[in-house]
Amino acid sequence: MPSSSSPVTPAAEPIAGDQIAAVRAFNRFYTRKLGVLDQHLGKTPFSLSEARVLYELAHRDDLAAKQIGLELGLDPGYLSRIVQNFDEKGLITRKPLPADRRQYQLSLTAKGRQTYAKLNLSSQNEVAAILAQLSADDATRLTQAMATIEAVLEQRRTQPASFMLRSHRVGDMGWVTSRQAAAYAADYNWDISYEALVAEICAQFIRNYDAAREHCWIAEVGGEPVGSIFLVKATDEIAKLRLLQVEKKARGLGVGRALVEQCIQGARERGYSRMTLWTQSILVAARGIYQSAGFKLVKEEKHHSFGADLIGETWERDL
Repeated sequence: MPSSSSPVTPAAEPIAGDQIAAVRAFNRFYTRKLGVLDQHLGKTPFSLSEARVLYELAHRDDLAAKQIGLELGLDPGYLSRIVQNFDEKGLITRKPLPADRRQYQLSLTAKGRQTYAKLNLSSQNEVAAILAQLSADDATRLTQAMATIEAVLEQRRTQPASFMLRSHRVGDMGWVTSRQAAAYAADYNWDISYEALVAEICAQFIRNYDAAREHCWIAEVGGEPVGSIFLVKATDEIAKLRLLQVEKKARGLGVGRALVEQCIQGARERGYSRMTLWTQSILVAARGIYQSAGFKLVKEEKHHSFGADLIGETWERDL
């Protein structure tokens, strides 16, 4: 392979040209398909850049405006106009940074969080509509291809954090209930009835816990919980996988796959011959993990739960 200072041979030019054309063609297709060339994002009053700023503020506390601009690659003047617009609409609060009073910390107001929740739900529904046109296999292929693109193009500045899996202990059920409820409310706008369901599952797990047949694993990074999964008894022969969840800050580390693999291995060690789980069609990342772990979709059913119209899915696999 020639060094960076070596001339490019004529034979390499057609390959490079084809690759460039392919990337540009995909970019045109993708932006047109998602509607990001429109003046507003989807059917919302926000531009793509405004939506990205709202997203960052909704998921991170007390961000400095300058930090958002650097991370999103936004022109300072353009970002200043976005911040001013948000401030005038009552979506954010601004306070000077103690270290540099020319810079501001930004936080969403209650109105801002409500606005983001509506924006997030709208975006979620639009993507769900696109995926609904695909078969389960095609949806998985699509999301896996997207993950590949992201992994190839993302330049990691630091090594990924390491994580460990441990058994549950006192206090974990409260953490699972709180984080599950908050995560699904933020990502999918599910209402508090989902928190009630998770609390019931956790309470039943503790009350009826059979160490020989059941288990809960908690994933940790630096001693902090970042994920969970439950193995519970359905019948003497069938184990049920429940409550898989990974915190946003830990996604991309392989935590979800490790939890599912541990749960499968735990079911084998406890003598089960089959596993089952119930999930929702909109939980694309989790579905991809289940499929790659050998689960097969065996049943679909529309239902209205947690304040949303959903498609429940039953997945199974032999052990």
